[in-house]
Amino acid sequence: MSNTLIRIISMVAYVFIAPFIGGLLEGIDRKISARMQGRKGPSIFQPFYDIAKLFSKQVLTVNPAQYFMLFSYVFFVIFSGTLFFGGFDLLLCFFASTTASMFLYLTACASHSPYSFMGAQRELLQMMAYEPMELLTAVGFFLATRSFDVSKILSYQLSPIVKLPGFFLGFVFILTIKMRKSPFDLSTSHHAHQEMIKGLTGEMSGGLYGLVEVAEWYETVFLLGVVGLFFVNSNPSSFAVAFAVIVAVYFLEIFIDNVSARFKWSKALKWAWVVTLLTGGINLLILELIA
Repeated sequence: MSNTLIRIISMVAYVFIAPFIGGLLEGIDRKISARMQGRKGPSIFQPFYDIAKLFSKQVLTVNPAQYFMLFSYVFFVIFSGTLFFGGFDLLLCFFASTTASMFLYLTACASHSPYSFMGAQRELLQMMAYEPMELLTAVGFFLATRSFDVSKILSYQLSPIVKLPGFFLGFVFILTIKMRKSPFDLSTSHHAHQEMIKGLTGEMSGGLYGLVEVAEWYETVFLLGVVGLFFVNSNPSSFAVAFAVIVAVYFLEIFIDNVSARFKWSKALKWAWVVTLLTGGINLLILELIA
């Protein structure tokens, strides 16, 4: 089977399978979180029931521009993951992901709600917090494998984690911010009972809000794929190791979400940059010295 055909199959598989995997992961998240809190919790298929209900509701919006902004957000989220699983440039994947976040920010700004606008400003601060580490991660993969292409990183003889332990720790740290889990759920929350209701998504209803949820499922699969990329190499058995690490990291994110109180924006920004400097920065310096 040619490399081009493999890429096409991988890209199509991501587009059609990723939302189901992402929805199941959210269902598992809810179930584990409920157990940690001493509750039984909903079915792991509850997220799919919720999405079906959202798409059956009437869509109300105060600004027609929200449609364009939101559809652009969904497009670029899917585009970034498609590029990644198609084996293309990792740096381009992160740029597309950032573009998606900007469109989500603009969607919230298009509303006249003070809660939505507050959530948008916090989303912008979160982007400032995680973007440096995200870009350093792409640079780290290049220094370790001499390529930005995901397909070439996958075929490298040595797992990148051997050279990039600091980058891995830094990326796992910002993963909490990217997934909007406590203590970094500044712009929005999985629960409406907070000081700014739902913040970033407060003025989204029906199918529009359903699209945001589905896009988050796509993004979760993409981000966990990047986690696995640290551990894969030309040996097929490395994929089993990568899968085990992905499971462990996702459980860690759920655990952190359930035991942490929300940071203030200033504290979140400070710690994100400190961790970026200590993990990614030092690892980058070591790679440059031994190169």
